[in-house]
Amino acid sequence: MMDTAYEPRSTRPRVPAALRAPFSGRTWREFLYLVLSLPVSVVMFTYAITMIAIGAGLLVTFLGIPVLAGGLLGCRGMGHLERVRARALLHMDVDAPEPLRAGKPGMMGRVAAVLKSGASWRHFLYGVLQMPWAVFAFSVAVTFWTVAWSLFLYPLWQWTFPAYLDQPGIQLWGNGRGDGLYLDSPGGVALASGLGLVLVLAGPWVIHGLTQVDRVLVYGLLGPSRLATRVSELETDRGVVVDTAAADLRRIERDLHDGAQARLVALAMDLGLAKEKLAEDPQAAAKMVDEAHGEVKVALQELRDLARGIHPAILTDRGLGPALTSLAGRCTVPVKVSVDLDHRPAAAIEGIAYFTVSELLQNVSKHARASAATVDVWHAGDRIMVLVTDDGQGGANTESGSGLAGLAERLGAVDGLLVVDSPVGGPTAITAELPWRG
Repeated sequence: MMDTAYEPRSTRPRVPAALRAPFSGRTWREFLYLVLSLPVSVVMFTYAITMIAIGAGLLVTFLGIPVLAGGLLGCRGMGHLERVRARALLHMDVDAPEPLRAGKPGMMGRVAAVLKSGASWRHFLYGVLQMPWAVFAFSVAVTFWTVAWSLFLYPLWQWTFPAYLDQPGIQLWGNGRGDGLYLDSPGGVALASGLGLVLVLAGPWVIHGLTQVDRVLVYGLLGPSRLATRVSELETDRGVVVDTAAADLRRIERDLHDGAQARLVALAMDLGLAKEKLAEDPQAAAKMVDEAHGEVKVALQELRDLARGIHPAILTDRGLGPALTSLAGRCTVPVKVSVDLDHRPAAAIEGIAYFTVSELLQNVSKHARASAATVDVWHAGDRIMVLVTDDGQGGANTESGSGLAGLAERLGAVDGLLVVDSPVGGPTAITAELPWRG
């Protein structure tokens, strides 16, 4: 009986990548980039050197400084066009450098900002360094690519030598008197074409290697500096920390106002009424005092819970292991806790790890529909790792607006990381990574 089961065709290309490379779009885009780099670099080099030289020569007058700043601004503009060209032809996504920040208002403030900007001088340096490299890369790429394809296609145009140049083929050797060695025999023509094929196949790698240097120049000189990027990250993290602290303060204020403070106000009123009734109705006063006593117990418990939410005493006294065990005992599902730490990390990191587990276990209780969960904490190099898993319905994510997104921002503010693996249907595994700083 014939098997009629359908077998899908392989999606793997039939032609090997090495044979497709000379005809691929990437190769020709990179070749076009190298060809265009020569005229572009000549313009940039001429502009950069001319403007900086004029500005430096005029520094003895008032005009030198604004001319110098204008020259650097022009270099930044050309750098923008270079990032666009690299994005279109090399598929490089290079961010713009840090914006100019004028310390003082007015024209002089902007001029000073341009002159003090490291990005401005890096753009000038790019304009200077790009030209000699572009000349070299243009010469190598065009020569190699032209020779490769010319030899490969030699059988198609070999007839032009006897027709127009009065010689049988490409001359390999000659003595100047008409004698020499020519590639005109079938074997010689095949040999030239074979050598051309080897060069054509090697051409994409040569071109790609040349553009790697251009990638380094664009990334290193036209993009944001590592220091500026780090400063921007720290500013963002500082904003997250400030917002988080403000939110925590608002939460504490709300809990105090709606909880313990309201109960203490009611308690004061009840004790005032009991004092008034003490002489005329001692039994009613005693009953009111008894109710006030119950309110005191409830207010104390709320204050303890609030203090535990700020920083639990067990965490300070006994460390992360006992604190997480106590925390797991309040979860609505059974939680297995494993803490493997040879010594305690910094108090701030310990607190962040505790509240990270606290928030994740709250999510397990409220949303996961799980029957069990685990908490694992261990020390790995200079990091503390926290893994919380559950067998619930999954679907957790760090999209904007979710609790996990806020948690990821808090961890990022201290160079931490949150990784969520929660396919729909479960299980869920959330890993938090924090610096040790012990």
